[in-house]
Amino acid sequence: MARLFPRILFMKQRITDEQLREFFQENNLKGSVHYYTALGRKIRYISVGEKSLPTLFFIPGSPASVSLYKDYYKDPALLKRFRMLAVDRPGYGKSGYGEPEPSIQRQSEMIRPIIEGLQEANKPVIICAGSYGASIACRLVMDHPNIAHGMVLDAPSLAPQQEKVFWLAPVAERSFLKWLLLPHQRVANTEKVHHTEELTKMLPLWKNIRIPVIYIQGEKDGMIYKSNADFAKQQLVNCPHLQINFIPGQEHFITIKQMPFIRNKILDMANIVEREMLTADYK
Repeated sequence: MARLFPRILFMKQRITDEQLREFFQENNLKGSVHYYTALGRKIRYISVGEKSLPTLFFIPGSPASVSLYKDYYKDPALLKRFRMLAVDRPGYGKSGYGEPEPSIQRQSEMIRPIIEGLQEANKPVIICAGSYGASIACRLVMDHPNIAHGMVLDAPSLAPQQEKVFWLAPVAERSFLKWLLLPHQRVANTEKVHHTEELTKMLPLWKNIRIPVIYIQGEKDGMIYKSNADFAKQQLVNCPHLQINFIPGQEHFITIKQMPFIRNKILDMANIVEREMLTADYK
């Protein structure tokens, strides 16, 4: 396994379908690779685990793909509790690699068909999303309040202008420097320079989120400012359960580095969702 999937390989942006299938096979996972088309874009996603279980749906940040969550797919506690799905967001992996989609709303609509296809199973859906992926997850739930039952957000970018933007980003976007970047870097840069205006469009919609949310961030995150936690407290006024967590000594990239902590919070969310659904049944 180490030979085929050292960390640097699994973080590759264009990991092939065959490499994913080999990963599933070598780890004795019930996994599959899928494609569909939405708003004119071909989107790839993967499925791991038993279809009879509730769904844990991963939305990666920038610039990442389905490969980001490889340690989660193998985790016994998660496999026992969930069927796991993960998507290559537009512009990454095998979802139109190098072709950006700066609109958060359009990205969420491109991802929506995957989750909507699960609803007929009548099982809980928990979204786990990081950084820019958290922006997408929140927009998805704002526009479709019944599409999921809970969210776990790590290092989430939620508030306009509350993240680090390098001075070179807008310069590169409007000059020849853009073409010196790797394709996934160009996509991430385009998303970054449009992020403030896209998050501003979401300001009137936060009241639409009516599901439990667990917020996780590194205490020393220098990319997404900790003021995003205050923003979450102010905006998620209709959220029935909001838990804010700061991990001491940690910076921005906690999805991999703090996998056990995030895994445990996902399991906590599963318990919260079960209680919420049980209470709703008795009302």
